Amino acid sequence: MTRPRQFDLICFDWDGTLFDSTAIITRCIQQAVVDVGGERPSAQAASHVIGMALIPALAKAAPDVPPEKYPALGERYRHHYLRHQNDISLFEGVLPLLAALRERHHWLAVATGKSRRGLDDVLASRQLRGVFDGSRTADETAGKPDPRMLGELMRQFGTEPERTLMIGDTTHDLQMAANAGCASVGVSYGAHPAEELTAALSPRFLAHSVAELQAWLAEHA
Repeated sequence: MTRPRQFDLICFDWDGTLFDSTAIITRCIQQAVVDVGGERPSAQAASHVIGMALIPALAKAAPDVPPEKYPALGERYRHHYLRHQNDISLFEGVLPLLAALRERHHWLAVATGKSRRGLDDVLASRQLRGVFDGSRTADETAGKPDPRMLGELMRQFGTEPERTLMIGDTTHDLQMAANAGCASVGVSYGAHPAEELTAALSPRFLAHSVAELQAWLAEHA
């Protein structure tokens, strides 16, 4: 007898959750700040803002950069990221994980701090075409941890918060889920350390690898 699903809609963060991009994004943020005359942020400060909308993230990582330089800061970040985007790949095991969820007829969506153009570029690859049923990006709705993008995805698929699961590697992801009334699962192999993900945010599970995530989802999703 098939076990009933607990969640109809499963939403994934992108960078640091499905895509192994944390280290490169961190370095791109650091270099962009230096390019516009700011003090190079630490790796911890740069990685902490991953998952937020781009300009708020850069502003938080570089508090000494004045607002009039934010457009140049964003341009320099995009310049460095585009030089390295082809060096980045999905974490090992992500494609089998997504295929297994699709076989169980979950709706799959992406909720990300990336831009629409940036997400569409990676989703256009042959291996990801048709895998996701929906997506929201920070430049077309509110950025994390505002719950708006999850709310929009739930309305798109007609699902309730209790039937929706958010999976992410940052406190921004898990706080967004809490703000939307949804359950969450954290992954510790991305931008934020395990202790930050579990402190006061109460994810259902904390996965230390894609394999652990798949095993938990097979049993509990």
